[in-house]
Amino acid sequence: MKFLSRLYTFLVFGFLYAPIAVMVVYSFNSEKSRTNFGTFSLRWYIELFSDSVILKSLYISLVVAVLSALIATVIGTFAAVGIDGMKGAMKKAYLTVNNIPVVNPDIVTAISMMVLFVFFITRINGLNMGFGTLLIAHITFNIPYVILSVLPKLRGMDSNIYHAALDLGCPPTKSFIKVVIPEILPGIITGFIMAFTLSLDDFVISYFNSGSTAQTLPVTIYSMTKRPYSPKINALSTLLFISVMLLLVVVNARQSAGEKRGSDKRKGVR
Repeated sequence: MKFLSRLYTFLVFGFLYAPIAVMVVYSFNSEKSRTNFGTFSLRWYIELFSDSVILKSLYISLVVAVLSALIATVIGTFAAVGIDGMKGAMKKAYLTVNNIPVVNPDIVTAISMMVLFVFFITRINGLNMGFGTLLIAHITFNIPYVILSVLPKLRGMDSNIYHAALDLGCPPTKSFIKVVIPEILPGIITGFIMAFTLSLDDFVISYFNSGSTAQTLPVTIYSMTKRPYSPKINALSTLLFISVMLLLVVVNARQSAGEKRGSDKRKGVR
């Protein structure tokens, strides 16, 4: 039974990662073929970093991902604090409203945002679909994920610590910064990283709300698939995969270190 369990796990992970492994290997192929491997070469990586269109799209994607993640993290954190302070039906109503964009299909969110932007563009001269609309759309769909990341930390926090700081004469704002923020910081960091990765990976919402002047990397990759196949896609996807893997390693290492410090503190208290 144990052997079958391990075999099943191996097959599942093999099915998931075998295509990625093939993509990584063929990103170093000197030939353009998708079936025959010639010799090891960095040709496609060199051509990738010589492509101004891809580099511009990468720059836009990184700027939008960082800005949208930062803004969404700030808004989502304060929203989570407000929701956590509610009670009864009002709290359930806000949680339901927050969960709707998460389970809602991306195409619905994308089209609704596009319709909203077009509504304002047709009524205000000088407005166009571009970087601004793209950034607003990414902030909007990132906020619910930040709220869902911060709320569990707020629920697990001892509220008496905050009230004790107030009783000792600490102002509410300073108490929030010095007491609440450190307690929920892991949730804030997780929410930021999730918002960043979701924004960097998003295609549907970006496709409908970026216009023609601010195309993100996924939209550019999609446009490349309409042309004859280029192994530069393999090289680009490999770099993105490695970047995400490194980010996950850093996050997991940070979480492990935090759990170890928490365990040491509990042992010290005992």
